[in-house]
Amino acid sequence: MKPTVTLYTRAGCCLCDDAKRVLMEARRRAEFDYEEFDIDADPELRRLYNDDVPVITINRVKAFKYRVDMKEFLKKLAARA
Repeated sequence: MKPTVTLYTRAGCCLCDDAKRVLMEARRRAEFDYEEFDIDADPELRRLYNDDVPVITINRVKAFKYRVDMKEFLKKLAARA
């Protein structure tokens, strides 16, 4: 079963854009399901992540916030697959 990677993001967030670029590049190297949520569209997500975006989870477990490194991401992804 493929792991699920979730990006919690918001519009106008340059760190979020950077994180998304890393994740899209990672999809060329590893298989995973991807989902993305705009925290400003959901009051509960905004409450949870307002000051922390971007947040990246792997199988619903927080893996990164603010910045994501490709090598570290692939290592964590493999460990949770």
